[in-house]
Order: sequence, then structure tokens, then C-alpha cells
Amino acid sequence: MTSRQPPFTHPVRVYWEDTDAGGIVFYANYLKFFERARTEWLRALGVEQQALREQTGRMFIVSQTAVRHLAPARLDDLLQISVAVTELGRATLTLEQQARRGDVLLAEGTVRVACADAASLQPRRLPAMLLQCLHTAASGGEVIASPRPACNNAPSGGSPVP
Repeated sequence: MTSRQPPFTHPVRVYWEDTDAGGIVFYANYLKFFERARTEWLRALGVEQQALREQTGRMFIVSQTAVRHLAPARLDDLLQISVAVTELGRATLTLEQQARRGDVLLAEGTVRVACADAASLQPRRLPAMLLQCLHTAASGGEVIASPRPACNNAPSGGSPVP
């Protein structure tokens, strides 16, 4: 998998609850790790999902996933989970995500996320300011692992979206 911009990365520690009877990370938990990283990526862009829902009536839903497992992660491993935009539409975005332990690629996948009306779950266009913010991130304008919002007009902490 390749990406044009440097990916956002988020650290995840492997806990006992993440492992299976064999002592390795249960395969489905990589999707949880990917979700956490996507949430922190949005937060780093200045987008809090609860505020997005409250202010615009929109929310993100995962519509498609594909994960390839390459090597096991184990209890207490510190992983770096990356997020990079590979495709951005008016109502959907496709993200490339990877789980690494140091230089070792453990799992990689693609996640397609759709913007939907929170009440009806019907597809809706991304709010204009959010779409602009995501375009900036997709073109390499995002700050890696920064808690400072890159998109000041995106929903977070009460900032309205036109």
C-alpha cells in the first residue's frame, strides 16, 4: 500500500484483553486499533465526532474493511497505528492503515468510511469545511500526531460548521 502524504500515527499498547489464548493479538482487534487511530487523527485535525453529530447531524460509519495480517503482535508490545487518506469523495473517504512494531509491519488494511445522517443513517455529503479540512490532510498538509487542530472551522468543542 502506498500513500502520497506522511501518515498520522497513534501509539497503542497491547494489553492482556487484546490477546487470544495463544498470547498474540486477536485478529479482529486490529480493527479496534485502526478505529482508535482514526478517531485520534480526526481529533488532531480538530474534528470531534460527537460535536460533528451534534452540530451537523452527521456521523461517520464504516462501510468496508479489508485487513491483511503479516506478523503477530504480543502482550505489552507498543504499536504505531497509521492513518493516511487514499481516496476522498463528497460523502466517503478511503483510508490506508497500518500497524507496526518498530520497523516491522504487522497488519495493513483499507477502511472505507461514509458520512451519514445520524438519524436515518442515509449517506450525506461531508460538511464543506470538513471536506476542505480532509482535502488539506490528504494533500500532505496535516500535522503528524499533533493535538493542535489543523482545521479551525471543523466541529470541535462548539465551533460551528456552515
